[in-house]
Amino acid sequence: MSFKNYPQYAQGVELLQRSLARGRLAHGYLFFGSELEDLEGLSRQLAKTLNCQTPPLSGDHGVALDCCDTCPSCRKIDDGNHADVHWVRPESKSRIISVEQMRDLMQQIYLKPTEAKWKLAVVVGTDRLNMQSANAFLKTLEEPPSRSVIIMATTEPERVLETIESRCLRLNFGGHGAKRFDAAQLEWLRKFAALVAMEEGSLLARYRLLGMLLEQLALVREVIDQTLSARSPLERYADAEKDLREKWQDELKAAVESEYRRLRNDWLGLVQWWLRDLWLLTLGSGGDLLSFPELEATRTVSARVNSAEALANLRVIEQTQRLLHTNVQESLALEVGLLKLKF
Repeated sequence: MSFKNYPQYAQGVELLQRSLARGRLAHGYLFFGSELEDLEGLSRQLAKTLNCQTPPLSGDHGVALDCCDTCPSCRKIDDGNHADVHWVRPESKSRIISVEQMRDLMQQIYLKPTEAKWKLAVVVGTDRLNMQSANAFLKTLEEPPSRSVIIMATTEPERVLETIESRCLRLNFGGHGAKRFDAAQLEWLRKFAALVAMEEGSLLARYRLLGMLLEQLALVREVIDQTLSARSPLERYADAEKDLREKWQDELKAAVESEYRRLRNDWLGLVQWWLRDLWLLTLGSGGDLLSFPELEATRTVSARVNSAEALANLRVIEQTQRLLHTNVQESLALEVGLLKLKF
């Protein structure tokens, strides 16, 4: 991989490479965007660039602005077993990054590099730092050792503690404009809206909608589990020590849960954008403001509800999304939310 493989984030990459060219990297970064996998990839790319043994040098600056991707250092970082690149992710059960994890990270950061020029620490899911674990890390984040970079990565920057955010240079890798949905999501929404239009809000219809949503979310989790399991070091190092394998298993569970929650937000966001269209139609807005103007079912449903009910629907879905950030049972929260919607 190369920074060139992230053309959608050209602006953020350019800012990062400009800092590399000037030798003025920040000691701490907050990488935020909508794709956690991409944020991890960009963090990995920076780690490889700083420690590449045979980097392609910039003709203008004579410094490394990318990596070769093939030297031993690059390969180790890609494989997740470089001694000087450290990753922290939320724990499996609570999905919180604990004080113990951060203290262990601090201990690693302050050790001299084992085999590289730079030490890198990447905290994935920075929004999962609680006050206690964040406070334990503040001094290190503010004044890390020389030749070390700390990257805080999150898809929810609004949930990052201010004490953490204020000590980092923010880089936006989220793109611009409203979220774009892929063809599979749009096809699912078409079926969802058609079912709403056909059933006219009966109780049985609500449970059909619930089953449709839960079935899709189950498929999302299954794909995430298969994808991340295939990338886990558990698949590559079957003879690793028991303690290390248990640590990888915990990290895998946490990564699956984190990615699932992120994608669940996407699917609920899809419903939310559709409900917004419904509300706009009840206000008499034209099709130029709609996110999904091609869905005739939206117009059918809009004829059955008033603007107050449509606005209440938006508040219900927002409340449901907030509830899902707590320890509430997922299926129960979704059931209650769908039963409250006015169709």
